[in-house]
Parts: sequence; structure tokens; C-alpha cells
Amino acid sequence: MINYNGRKFVSIENTANGEVSSKTFFTYKQEGQIISATYSGGDIIQGTLIGIAKEDGCLEFRYNHVNNKHEIRGGKCISAPEVLPDGRIRLYEKWQWLDADAAEGSSVIEETVN
Repeated sequence: MINYNGRKFVSIENTANGEVSSKTFFTYKQEGQIISATYSGGDIIQGTLIGIAKEDGCLEFRYNHVNNKHEIRGGKCISAPEVLPDGRIRLYEKWQWLDADAAEGSSVIEETVN
């Protein structure tokens, strides 16, 4: 199982209805199966996510953030990991807003080079 503790990620792809961009950076923490992260940058002033590492290696999250319009947005996400040849992690994400819009989208985030 992948240990996400201390890993940093950046968005490399997102559908148009998402608010995360290439200027949004994530810092992950992990304790056992519980994974959390903070994120900010681009249209996101501040965000948090909390989730579980599933037996199949996928991550199940709920997220909330405040965007640059000072709106509180939130949703759910399933992330499937890929280990890249250089050992970094790429996460393929399917997400959905949990507000009146309820729109779905997909994104890709990738571990940054430290």
C-alpha cells in the first residue's frame, strides 16, 4: 500500500467545471488508513479533504474549500493511484460537487518533485 504521508501534489488536469488548477497544491498526511490534506492556490483560498485508503488502493474523499469568490464548495471524490517510473504518484480522480449543482468531473493530480 502507498504511504501518502508528507507527499505534495499539483493538479495537471481538470474538467472545466472544477475549481482546482495547475496553481493548486496539495499536502497530504496519513495515519493508518485515514488520509487528509490541505490545499490552496489558483481559485482556491483554502481547502481540506479527509478520506480513507481502501483495500483496492483507491482513495475515497470528501472535500471542502473556500474559493476566490468567498463561496464554500464541497464534494466527494474517488482517486485511483498510479506509481510513475520515477516513483512519484499520479492520482486519477472522479469527483462530484455536493451542492445544488451536483455536477461531476474528473481530474489528475501528480506528486511534485521535491
